[in-house]
Formats: sequence, C-alpha cells, structure tokens
Amino acid sequence: MTAPSGRTGRPPLTESRKAEIRLEIARAAVELFVAQGVAATTGEQIGQAVGVSARTVWRYFPSKESCVRPLFSAGIHVIAARLREWRPGHPLSELFDQALATGLLAATGPDGATGSALVRLTRTEPGLRAIWLQTYDEAEPAFARALADRAGLPADDLRPMIQAAMLNAALRAAVERFAWSASESGADAGVGEAVGEAEVAETLRSALAIAAEGVS
Repeated sequence: MTAPSGRTGRPPLTESRKAEIRLEIARAAVELFVAQGVAATTGEQIGQAVGVSARTVWRYFPSKESCVRPLFSAGIHVIAARLREWRPGHPLSELFDQALATGLLAATGPDGATGSALVRLTRTEPGLRAIWLQTYDEAEPAFARALADRAGLPADDLRPMIQAAMLNAALRAAVERFAWSASESGADAGVGEAVGEAEVAETLRSALAIAAEGVS
C-alpha cells in the first residue's frame, strides 16, 4: 500500500547526522559514567542529556557501555589517517607529535580530561574494558593495511601485520599509562591543555621507541 498523495513524513537522517548523534550520546554517556559511575547511569539519563529518548539511545547502541565506542574509535581513526600520510624514509616516532596528540585529545572531548577519565574507568569497569580492547582489536587490521599500502606490500603480508600489532600494543600502553599517571599526579585538574598534549605526544614517542628496540 502506498501513502496518500501529498503526505510527507520526517526526512531520513543523513549518515553524517547519525554520526553526530552517536557522538553526542557517547559524550553524554561518558560524562555521566565519570560523574556517577556506570552502574548508576541509565539509558534514560543518557538520552535526557542529549534531548533524545532512551529508545533512541538503544537504537544506536546495544548497551550503555557500548555508547562510548565512538570516542575510542575516533582516536583510532586519527592514528590510521596519520599512518596513511606517513612519508617513506621517516621514523615512525615523527608521527606522534603534538598535533597528533591534539587530535587524540579532541576526539574524546573538548578538554581531554574526560577522555583520560574514561580510559581510567576501563581499569575498573569490565564492560568498558571489553569495548576498549575490542576497539583496539578492530583497529589492528586498519593499521596493517595502511602500513602495507605505504610499503607496497600485499595486504596479507606478515611484516605489516606484525608491525601493526606492535604499534597497536604500544599505543594502548601509552594512552593507558598517560591516563593513569595523570590521575595520580592530578594532571587533569592542574595541567594546562598544551602541557597535556605535549605529555601525550612524548609518551607515544617513548612507547614507539621501546617497541622499535625489539626483544633481546
């Protein structure tokens, strides 16, 4: 049956608008998680924070913990994009400058502090930890493809796969170390944004240098 002539419905959302809504929900969810804990946060509260219903929240995400996935994924996309731009003949450590750190912090929120708090929650919240690790697991093939393309190697070549695994592990360790050490030192509240970006960049460079040394 077709709709009567002249009847119009709500226009479908564009993919970009859907992505915006997902990010709005993600940021609202993490702010609530940080403020009151995951267990105390409901889908209704997350929806109210962005002006949508709980039904809309569940339309985009299967669980409240999974609401944070866009924030984790955004940082991964920043890294993958930079890998694709990485010029041959330059050390990998050059990728992780302050500009990249700025992008990683911006991906998680307006000030970076919320993102660090979210990473710290993955230490104590199993549901968030699962999403965190799954995001990095899904990122590894993207890193491998970028490295293979850069080197002119087949996508299934073992070398970029191993390089991607090392890069992935170094990135996760660096981000976790920065987030946890920031909490212990009170950096979230007392250190300026530029200093935080510089510290993230230095932690990433150090992690990559350690990975490049290999195992002896």
